[in-house]
Amino acid sequence: MRQSLAQSSLAYEQVGGWGVKEIVAELHAARERWRAARQRSLEFAVREFPSREALKDIADALCGVLFPMRLGPSDLHQEGEDYYVGHTLDSAVNALFQQVELELGYNRRLECREREGVEIRAAEIVRAFAQRLPAIRTLLDSDVEAAYLGDPAARSVDEVLLCYPGILAVIHYRLAHALHVLGAPLVARILTEIAHSATGIDIHPGARIGAGFFIDHGTGVVIGETTIIGERVRLYQAVTLGAKRFAQDETGALEKAVPRHPILEDEVIVYAGATILGRVTIGRGSSIGGNVWLTRSVPPGSHVSQASLQHESGGAGSVSK
Repeated sequence: MRQSLAQSSLAYEQVGGWGVKEIVAELHAARERWRAARQRSLEFAVREFPSREALKDIADALCGVLFPMRLGPSDLHQEGEDYYVGHTLDSAVNALFQQVELELGYNRRLECREREGVEIRAAEIVRAFAQRLPAIRTLLDSDVEAAYLGDPAARSVDEVLLCYPGILAVIHYRLAHALHVLGAPLVARILTEIAHSATGIDIHPGARIGAGFFIDHGTGVVIGETTIIGERVRLYQAVTLGAKRFAQDETGALEKAVPRHPILEDEVIVYAGATILGRVTIGRGSSIGGNVWLTRSVPPGSHVSQASLQHESGGAGSVSK
């Protein structure tokens, strides 16, 4: 170890140091150029954005609040459940209030509006969010049950909740969707991106997803912002529910929040690697086969496969029903 330190010191001296002071100065200049280009003044000298690290802690705490005996602390006993839930929830919503307040304050500054009323609005959002947690728990119970019933490898609902990345992604999505609807879209997006990083499943918090939703395996799944998914829908890995094209305004800028993603009606199954693009509707009870590329609507009860699409492209036949 001493020899290694000596060698490092010698190498440091031979190359003339790491140049840290110069790098710091150049990074400072780069930040100043960026701020000047965006007219950021010194009033933004304190942190103005929600914290990803803080929101990860909040999400972990809320998972424990929703499922205390499975996602809570390892030493928790059932007689202490309510105390743990109450204490953890109080701490989590207070921390969440701070993050929502940061988002609302940031938005006010971007719009050059007064900060007055930000704290009250943030408190309203967080209170409404907390009141939705029982309903979110009920939705998640239906998701866990769907995963258990839909996967022959699942031995219990507890295994599903503890092990399945699709369930983790859906928990984060359902929490985030509530915040998105209530008026904290940046905080919501950070919550779903935390799950995206952990699972490889990308669900935009603006998507609308019904009860009994199951993502099997999950890696590579993408669900766009304006997607609408009915009840008892199942997706497999590498499924994309995306946009076919992006609308532009008269200046050429992309229009935001325009409906551009698919609608999946109740009891649809989409198998691995399928890509469905655009504002198309997949009718109730349909199944979309693996690796299918689909850019048009199909009626209820359809069964779409690569073979059926190739048959159609040859000028005869149709999607089987």
